[in-house]
Amino acid sequence: MSTRDDISAGEPMPARQGYMLATLVLVASLSLVVIYAMGAGNRERALAEARLAVEAEQVVAGLRQQLLTYELITRGGVSLLAAVDRPSPRQWRNYAEGLDLPRRFPAMLGLCYAAAMSPAQLQDFQLEQRQATRLLFRVDPPGARAEYGPIVLLEPQVVATADAVGFDMLTEPVQAAAMSAARASASARITAPMPAVQQGAGPGLVIYAPVYRSGIVPANASARTAALAGWVCAPFRLDLFVANALPEGREGFSMRIVDIGEADGPTVEATEAELPVFPVDGAAPVAGTVEGASHSVVEEVYGRRWRLDFHQDPGPDDDAGLLGPTGTIYVGMLASLLLFALAMILARTQSRAQQIAVRMSESYRRSEQRFRAAMRFSAIGKALLDRDGRIIDSNLALANILRASPEELLGRDFEGLFTGFDSAAETRAREATGSAYRVTRELRREDGDLRHVHLTYAQVPGEEGQGIASLVQVEDISDRLRAEARVLALNRTLEARVVLRTRELTRANEELESFAYTISHDLRAPLRAIDGFSRMVVDRHGDAFDETGRAYIARVRAATARMGELIDALLKMSRVSRGELKREPLDLSAMADDLVAELRQAEPGREVDVRIEPGLHASGDSALVRNLLGNLLANAWKFTRDATGARIGFHRVSEGGHDWFEIADNGVGFDQAYANKLFRPFQRLHAADAFSGEGIGLASVKRIIERHGGTITGAGVPGQGARFRFTLPDDPG
Repeated sequence: MSTRDDISAGEPMPARQGYMLATLVLVASLSLVVIYAMGAGNRERALAEARLAVEAEQVVAGLRQQLLTYELITRGGVSLLAAVDRPSPRQWRNYAEGLDLPRRFPAMLGLCYAAAMSPAQLQDFQLEQRQATRLLFRVDPPGARAEYGPIVLLEPQVVATADAVGFDMLTEPVQAAAMSAARASASARITAPMPAVQQGAGPGLVIYAPVYRSGIVPANASARTAALAGWVCAPFRLDLFVANALPEGREGFSMRIVDIGEADGPTVEATEAELPVFPVDGAAPVAGTVEGASHSVVEEVYGRRWRLDFHQDPGPDDDAGLLGPTGTIYVGMLASLLLFALAMILARTQSRAQQIAVRMSESYRRSEQRFRAAMRFSAIGKALLDRDGRIIDSNLALANILRASPEELLGRDFEGLFTGFDSAAETRAREATGSAYRVTRELRREDGDLRHVHLTYAQVPGEEGQGIASLVQVEDISDRLRAEARVLALNRTLEARVVLRTRELTRANEELESFAYTISHDLRAPLRAIDGFSRMVVDRHGDAFDETGRAYIARVRAATARMGELIDALLKMSRVSRGELKREPLDLSAMADDLVAELRQAEPGREVDVRIEPGLHASGDSALVRNLLGNLLANAWKFTRDATGARIGFHRVSEGGHDWFEIADNGVGFDQAYANKLFRPFQRLHAADAFSGEGIGLASVKRIIERHGGTITGAGVPGQGARFRFTLPDDPG
């Protein structure tokens, strides 16, 4: 069996009836043509009337198809509004641009959305618009009314429609009647003829499709009125609308549309709602007033009843019978086939729509199954509640939390399972949130165990007639709360320890400051006494000593001077550790240039090739960083004293994914095996008589780097020089 046969076999009964009806139409039309051709007398006139009837049906079908297309367009807008609470102008514009209205539907003047608002809702909407666009949303015509229906979305916006946004369509009786009918019937409705739907566009109509909140159509008219959110509307011009359905190139053909009232109301006089004749210069198609064939069709069009009067002027050869019976049969067969093709197209469209509905139903069923499976096998407790708060379904996880089977939970009051519930207050709070509502409650099981649970409510829309109101998620957080309590207790203990350690550190700092004060003041006095008396002994009694005695006294004085220098060094290191750190942007290149200039001024006779990379910047304390660079550059200057072609470099290097500042020289260097002593106070890798210094320069450098949150390393080779790399991060962490 072919694929086409499979599809046909799977088609529902209404689709088969459509195909059968199309076949019956074909058979009936062919039979009428044969009978008509075999007739006598008024054969040509009857044939002309039959041809006009067929053409009229084609025109009517074309008009109906266009109206169906317009309805589908408005229904698409309704679907967009159901999917998005209130689409933005950009979303509405994207939807209209996707339809390509000016090219595909030239008769349609645009696609708009008129919101149904009370005075309070209108005021809220105007405030929202002012906050979003800083422009005042004005309603035209102004004035206080019980109900408003202003246009809030319109596309495309051109010069002719620029002032349409804000127009209250409920103030026009013709439009208000169609809008009320659409609201009450929950289906698309069309207006009675209007003189002009747009300036310069001529007479036209507007089709309205109601939009209900949440996309659910209420069951009765009063509920629909309460749930109405607005209308999607599509105004269109009658001249272009009819021109798309009229046969092209047919001379003497004219049509008139007469609105004869509402579909469920009394028929009114034709002259009260008569639309123009198409084409405009054609004769009015009133039966019996002119020669030729006439035909009238009464159609119910979206809540209105139209009479379509068609007229065909007699041609010059109509009475000559040039076609004859055979020609008449051929023409009739062609018209019948066209009508059959149109009926087949409509039947095919209906079949496809039904197939889409079947697929959507199957998709909905599978989605429902997925939801049920996800809920039942979830590790978190879940329950579906009706509008009275009773459990209508639950999963195994919730049963384990409550120590009951799912069957025992059916029909139980959910809130009654927990303590501390205020039903009225909880209901108001959930309604106020409008989405998910979370709350923590206590659960006392039948065995006396007290548990803490976290409840999350979410609104669940059910089908019409179902009682499902919300989905609640239940999480047992007792263990987590206990763990948090233990963590808080540990934090409090840790805070107490931190306070204690801080107090101890403060006392240690105070003792260090006292020690530094003692060194600065108490030790200097004895040293000055030793140095002073030693000098007096040499000056007054120097002749009483031999060379050895005078050498001893000189060594005493040298030792006191050395001890004074060490005291100054200790005080200097103490100031480095105690001073307040003030970070600011620093130009290291400029700072290094100044320091090198000072070194050159102190020893003008030395020739040292110093290369400083420009643009080296960092963040830190200006005084401390200058001390840091001064110590490193002074060391490089000192230890290149005996080097031939002395060189010192200061630049940036990248290694191990980090950027380092590096000061390198080609001086005496040092043995890498003793690198661990570099940054210890008073540790020297060279003899004191070879190179002067107290041995605290690099120790001070390390303390400054650490206070800035950085790192410093040193490397050297004896006789080949040394290099020091350090970092100065902006955030010491």
